[in-house]
Amino acid sequence: MGGGMRIVVVGATGNVGTSVVECLSRDERVREIIGVARRQPSWDAPKTRFVQADVGSDDLAPHMEGADAVLHLAWLFQPTHSPLVTWRVNALGSIRVFDAAAAAGVRTVLYASSVGAYSPGYGRTVDESWPTHSVPTAAYGREKAYVERVLDAFEVRHPEIRVVRMRPHFIFKHESASQQRRLFAGPLLPKFLVRPGMLPALPVPAGLRFQALHTSDAAEAYRLALFSDARGAFNLAADPVIDGAALGELLGTRVVAVPRMLLRGALATAWHLHLVPAEPALLDLTMHLPLLDTMRARTELGWVPRYTGIQAMQEMLRGMADGAGADTPPLTADSLGERVQEVASAVGERP
Repeated sequence: MGGGMRIVVVGATGNVGTSVVECLSRDERVREIIGVARRQPSWDAPKTRFVQADVGSDDLAPHMEGADAVLHLAWLFQPTHSPLVTWRVNALGSIRVFDAAAAAGVRTVLYASSVGAYSPGYGRTVDESWPTHSVPTAAYGREKAYVERVLDAFEVRHPEIRVVRMRPHFIFKHESASQQRRLFAGPLLPKFLVRPGMLPALPVPAGLRFQALHTSDAAEAYRLALFSDARGAFNLAADPVIDGAALGELLGTRVVAVPRMLLRGALATAWHLHLVPAEPALLDLTMHLPLLDTMRARTELGWVPRYTGIQAMQEMLRGMADGAGADTPPLTADSLGERVQEVASAVGERP
């Protein structure tokens, strides 16, 4: 492709987007990266030009003209109290991204799906053939599953476009810590509590098991898929499986297994009172997730994660304790002013 590839990254300023942009900018086969974001960042990266656009309402086609590939990473987790807002951006916005890519003649579309798209499979380790109907009571899962169906139809209409779906487990890095605190824990969590040895005890839902992944490893999987002929879905996760005992070791504290429904009731109360942003149905989704078999990514893409899931979580927890962030609006570092804004706008109500 004369002069290298022109790649559009939609959602270029978040946890995964910033690492994907950095990863692609180092590849000599990439000529230009167009970073599409709802809010303009002050951050800059080699070969990258940022444009401001909302996937739910703005015309996206002009930003995709002449592109070889579109990577769709944009996703709105909040406001959890206004599911129609997240539906407009995540479900309908994804349709607009895919349609704009097709109209622009893009030949490759890579989409950030999730383990959250998978149907319940607690206690199972599943490959990419596991059904993707999620837990429909959770907005995140409902929207991820819907976009999977959208892509099923899109591939039938556009067989000339190579479509790749990445389905990672939980993704962490140091710079994403403040964003993840805002998205899931809220403004009332003191930073010092996530330092090892500071929590007197850690309540954990009985039976909790999940996997984690460092964001730079997820970005490398995107790069490998981009420069391949691969199609279809790829699970992404790193060893080991993380459970309550592993969390206790990470935080240097005693773990107390709590019945899931008891913990869910407490979370539901806190969510309805606008004390935390994470909706209680997200706990239901988490507790029903399967574990991921990543053999396809390892064999077909040659993908090998550099970090363990424990190392990825350690980075995020250190970042949360430090109030770490980056120079993009989604990754803004933690501060007293930021927490005051969260409370003033009612926790879980702000996009």
